[in-house]
Amino acid sequence: MREILGTEYGSTPVPAVRTLGNLLTRHGLTRTTRRRRPVSAPDRRTRTAATHPNAVWAADFKGWFRTQDGQRCDPLTISDRCSRYVLAARLVAGPQGAHARPVFRQVFRRFGLPEVLRVDNGPPFGSRGVCGLSALSAWWLHLGIRVEFLEPGHPEQNGAHERMHRTLKADTARPPAATPRAQQARFDRWRHTFNTERPHEAIGMQRPAERYHRSARRYTDHPAPVAYPRHYEVRRVRSSGIIQWRNQGWYIGQALHRMAVGLTEVDESRWAVYFGDLLLGYVDTRIPGSLQPVAPPAPGSTG
Repeated sequence: MREILGTEYGSTPVPAVRTLGNLLTRHGLTRTTRRRRPVSAPDRRTRTAATHPNAVWAADFKGWFRTQDGQRCDPLTISDRCSRYVLAARLVAGPQGAHARPVFRQVFRRFGLPEVLRVDNGPPFGSRGVCGLSALSAWWLHLGIRVEFLEPGHPEQNGAHERMHRTLKADTARPPAATPRAQQARFDRWRHTFNTERPHEAIGMQRPAERYHRSARRYTDHPAPVAYPRHYEVRRVRSSGIIQWRNQGWYIGQALHRMAVGLTEVDESRWAVYFGDLLLGYVDTRIPGSLQPVAPPAPGSTG
């Protein structure tokens, strides 16, 4: 508030923070909150630092709720971690990849591509399949975006995004709007205010829009096929998740449907299977039929 007053009234003396706090309390505009217990700091050794806009985006589904007419609302949010700019706060039909993908496509078209997308490891972003990939995160990899999965049970690794969720809920959904359409209108107004009017202490009391700029990495609906060295054997994954190689079917995973994977020989019987630069696992000609996966790093980075 003090930052906004200073911007609006320039050289006019602005009340001190304590004075503003006392005024708000006197008029019943504050509330006492329980002090949050400190949590142990997550291991950030493999986390990409958000040193500039579009270095790291975060995405998540805020917990669903119902509007006053009883309709379910599933808000999907995307933010830039360096500038705190909220790229999307969009209601979708459900927390599935088929509903989330059009939102990401629209955001990519408008803002370009990030270097890294940081998400939790549950659906629709992750799966129990090879390297934790889902069809959605495999698509991101194909676009050249590195995927960073949070450790299971550690949402604090996306802490700034989670704090933004709490603000979004408090400002727009207590109580919810009458209909999903009215709720989306609230989200749109809130996103404008959050990005352009509200200073943020974490970015030196700037507004997110003052720090954010569009990515130089442009999105295309038809990315170039993944390229592999000449000595690799390249196979396309079928809808069943299987590749045909050496007259046998090898299950790679349905998340990579229509994607091309590359196989390179490790020794006489073992071949490493890659999707781009990502090692998916190994096939052993002595044990036909299945991919021997490699465990994802923890905390997980995929790229």
